[in-house]
Amino acid sequence: MQPTIETLRQEFKTELSLAKSTANLEVVKVKYLGKKSPIQNLMRALKDVPQEQRPECGKWINDLKEEISASIETSQQQLIASEETLQLQNEKIDITLPGRRRFSGRKHIITQTMDEMIDILMGMGFSVQYGPDIESDYYNFEALNFAPDHPARDMQDTFYITSNMLLRTHTSNIQARVMESQKPPIRIIAPGKVYRNETITARSHVFFHQIELFYVDKDVAFSDLMATMHEFLKKLFKKEVETRYRPSYFPFVEPGMEVDLRCLSCEGSGCQLCKHTGWLEIAGAGMIHPEVLKNGDIDPEVYSGFAWGMGVERVILLRRGVNDIRQFTENDMRFLEQFSGV
Repeated sequence: MQPTIETLRQEFKTELSLAKSTANLEVVKVKYLGKKSPIQNLMRALKDVPQEQRPECGKWINDLKEEISASIETSQQQLIASEETLQLQNEKIDITLPGRRRFSGRKHIITQTMDEMIDILMGMGFSVQYGPDIESDYYNFEALNFAPDHPARDMQDTFYITSNMLLRTHTSNIQARVMESQKPPIRIIAPGKVYRNETITARSHVFFHQIELFYVDKDVAFSDLMATMHEFLKKLFKKEVETRYRPSYFPFVEPGMEVDLRCLSCEGSGCQLCKHTGWLEIAGAGMIHPEVLKNGDIDPEVYSGFAWGMGVERVILLRRGVNDIRQFTENDMRFLEQFSGV
């Protein structure tokens, strides 16, 4: 057995000298000290050695095992120290180099604009209410005078989750909820994200941001709607703006209208942004339909009101001359950093 042990010792020394990294050394360690190592085989072979020679042979095997363990431990410490030194050399920092600029976070232009619109409307006496993004068919459609078979439902392509639950198509879903819990006078705005199952183009997206305004009280007239809209737009664009009102149909208002703003880019002379019409649609609005008030348990013979919905992205298009709505969600810093100081 002694010649076998000596041969094994020499093989180990040769392989140890070739181990130039801790990973290589680990392979050698497993080979010579693992459960299937030659040393373990020698220990199992002791049963075939004459009984009087077993103590001496066992001592030779243990001496070899201790020698190999000590050699591996010494080599491991040396290799770890060498690798750490090399790593530090490669990772050292040249303190004479200029520092890296740290960029501060900024609000997204949509958030900036929505916050500004909310601040203006709160200053005009409106409180903020938030509705759920996932809504029932009742609050999104039926309570707003969309009958189950109403053709107006086709005006808003909807993402349905179940037959009765959907992603809201407007923030108007807050109207019935507020009327159920509050009594007039009601003066609220409802900002948030809305979802439409539409083709994504430069002018439309499957989701966008909207602010709903909802006002119910006694003796609310159409003139109040126009005056509130005009005052809000003047504060938002920080100057007098020219608007026009076109009749339009929405099931939850009567009469309904679309609000256009004279193009701020070309001052009404016609440009690409306004499609050479001189006007840009900015909101849908109207007097609240009596059926909507009834659904909210409010007597339309006593109370009246108005509502409007305004797209936040559309406001940014008007104010900043952006011509592609997709840029707001593509996270291109070259585009977004233009608004970091706004």
